[in-house]
Amino acid sequence: MRLSPVTTEFLQSAPLRIVVTQRLGASREALFRELTQDASTWPQWWREVSSASYTGPGPYGVGAGRAVSLRGGVRFVESVQVWDDAERFVYRIEETNLPGAHAWMEEWLLTPGQGEGTTLRFTMAIEGHAAIELPLQAVRPMVMRSISRAMRRLDARAQQAG
Repeated sequence: MRLSPVTTEFLQSAPLRIVVTQRLGASREALFRELTQDASTWPQWWREVSSASYTGPGPYGVGAGRAVSLRGGVRFVESVQVWDDAERFVYRIEETNLPGAHAWMEEWLLTPGQGEGTTLRFTMAIEGHAAIELPLQAVRPMVMRSISRAMRRLDARAQQAG
């Protein structure tokens, strides 16, 4: 199912927003590389993701396509909307097999931490039929825990990679 082609303003205006912010030890550059360089590594640090890949040849940046599958069978076709090295990575869901979704966008915002490290904020912005928004509201704490755990594993990978 095709979703609405929302702009980055949607990250603030979406009816359902899930935001997780965490202070991490890795540098912004190392975290950004882990987020963007090789999409196929996402299942290694975000356990709910079963597969992820860019859909075309590199180099990757704004306009790149991605295919992502979650455990349980939900699939997404995404397009990169913002690629600001070491600062911001935003993608929009273009298609999904999840019924009831109308628009969906996700953002990774990396800001310098106090001293060393990085503050990473992840925003999931969704608009959909009540059949999708209400269950997501109900499982919001579980989704936030999943994101937080994924951020910690991402941080460990980024610190190890340097």
